[in-house]
Amino acid sequence: MSRRLEIQLTSKRPDGTWTWRAAGAREPKGEVADTLVPSNTSVNDVVVADVEKDLDGTRVLAIAPTKKKAERSGLLEILPSDKPFEAVTQQLRKKGPRDGDKRKGPRRDGDRPRGERKDGARREGGDAKTDRPRRQFFDAPPELPQRPKAKRIRPLRVNVDAVLAELPEAHRTIAEKVLNGGVPAVRAAIEEQNKKAVSEGREKVPADGLIQIAEQLLPRLRVAEWRDKALSAEKIIEEVDVRDLRSIVVTADQLVAIDEATRGLVAKMKQALVVRQETETKNWFEDITAAMTVGRVVRALRLSSQPPKAGLPFPPALAVQLTDATVLGLTPDAPAERWIALLEAAAFSPIHGKVLPPAIPAVVSEELTKTITRLGPLMPQLALLFGIVVDPKARAPRPLQAPRNDKGTRKRASDVNKSADAKGPRGPKKDKDVAAAPKSTSTPVESEVPVPVVAEAPAPVVAEAPVEVITEAPASVVADAPAEAAE
Repeated sequence: MSRRLEIQLTSKRPDGTWTWRAAGAREPKGEVADTLVPSNTSVNDVVVADVEKDLDGTRVLAIAPTKKKAERSGLLEILPSDKPFEAVTQQLRKKGPRDGDKRKGPRRDGDRPRGERKDGARREGGDAKTDRPRRQFFDAPPELPQRPKAKRIRPLRVNVDAVLAELPEAHRTIAEKVLNGGVPAVRAAIEEQNKKAVSEGREKVPADGLIQIAEQLLPRLRVAEWRDKALSAEKIIEEVDVRDLRSIVVTADQLVAIDEATRGLVAKMKQALVVRQETETKNWFEDITAAMTVGRVVRALRLSSQPPKAGLPFPPALAVQLTDATVLGLTPDAPAERWIALLEAAAFSPIHGKVLPPAIPAVVSEELTKTITRLGPLMPQLALLFGIVVDPKARAPRPLQAPRNDKGTRKRASDVNKSADAKGPRGPKKDKDVAAAPKSTSTPVESEVPVPVVAEAPAPVVAEAPVEVITEAPASVVADAPAEAAE
């Protein structure tokens, strides 16, 4: 079956045949006899051809020249003008009083000025006063000064690089694996390399000698890595984050074969941790008291649920003050948004079992009912006040996530607390470096319902690096590895 196709004649051979291809494409392409090509056709001309496609390819049956477009006629001719060119100008009106009052004819309401009411008062900004009460706006509590954020440690590889420099070249690759994932990382890398060697028809790497080298290097590398962290924390010891300092102290108990200088550094880190915890605890109590003093109860409640140390008892006197301030905000005429904000913050504070308002609000919204139902496992006394049945098997809820801003990141905890104190509920900021909260912690002021508190940060776990190929160590190196590592 033939079809019509536009082709381009690409060249003409000495034997008289032409080569062609589809116009604007690479294929189909082929040859055509000179007898089919019009006489006035040249190379690179585009013509219309009748082609037929079969198993041998595309064959040209006939060629017709492309019709040229007829010249357009009947167009209007633009003649130049003999008049001189004049640019367009504009003139702005000068500023002055409006002439709306200079209209001709009497006004319907007499000769009183425009904008003045019949009672003599101006519509906006007039001197005359009316008896209508002005709208009252909510005054946000005053701002509190923010404490400087604790500094996180950024350890340098001074001691680790010194240990690596002392090792033979064949042992450095193994030491890097030990730093990234311990002995299991070395085993995994050897297994991966052996699988590749078997697939390529090569011999396997002897694993026992390399594992022995890794076990001998592990204590030295762990001590060097710990010293880098401790020395970095020593430079900012008065401002270092308590979680980082606690992690350094906890990891120090796992070190073996340490020298006298390292023991002195361990004692200094333990003493610094005691001082930092006392300072942070004092600041914690002061921040809660200051927030209650200025009326930022939501912020005080959220601060109370973030102790600087897990299991830290909450002072009974401060708990009574915080409970009274919370109940004082849960009035029957308070809006539902205020109830939700206070209850969301109080449910995860040490006083969650003591909060019991005298009466329910005048208007119980659907959102408030959902909030009390969700917080029922933590505040059963509040659910009983609203007549909501709490499922005894229900799991304790978690704090709401802070809303994200336009950039996709979560808002700071201070900004969320300010918004909740002034407008309504906002979820507390969840610190990504804090460990998961335990299900229950006993404090002197809490009831039988568990209170989630911030747990101590665990010892840092070094993530496993991508598997790299470990070069096969010579037999002499593997045999002498324990002696070199022990030195």
